[in-house]
Amino acid sequence: MSTTEVGAEPATRPAMPGRSIGAGVLLGVGVAAFLDETVFHQLLHWHHFYDGSTSDVGLVSDGVFHAGGWLAIVVGLFWFADLQRRRATVPRRVWAGGLIGWGAFQVYDGLFQHKVLGLHQIRYGVDLLPYDLAWDLSGALGVLIGLGLLFGPARSTAERRASS
Repeated sequence: MSTTEVGAEPATRPAMPGRSIGAGVLLGVGVAAFLDETVFHQLLHWHHFYDGSTSDVGLVSDGVFHAGGWLAIVVGLFWFADLQRRRATVPRRVWAGGLIGWGAFQVYDGLFQHKVLGLHQIRYGVDLLPYDLAWDLSGALGVLIGLGLLFGPARSTAERRASS
């Protein structure tokens, strides 16, 4: 059967590095949001997504934040599943995107939401500097490792072809 016939499968499918990165970014953002909300909001009770009002408002803001994180995970998983179905996944790009998404979320949350907007702090009643440094530097490290995977030397001929 030739590849021009209806329903035919081509011998090789083109890799989709951009979509692989996008799926990874969504998964990384979603995992970061899930861990933040689960560990720091629910288990440790250190803060709510929005601490500028009552506890009830804080709980509602946590619910909206949690739903947003899960939405990112679900969409990222659908994108990933579609890539797998098409046999077009570039695994290294998915990992790179995941690390970039997770790290960028951490840095955005730590610098913009905590410091610029003042929605909440990591913790209250303690010296914030060690917490802020750990939060922001771990996120920056995730972004740097992800960028290293993204722009570093490709490991295989297939990865070199996918990046061109």
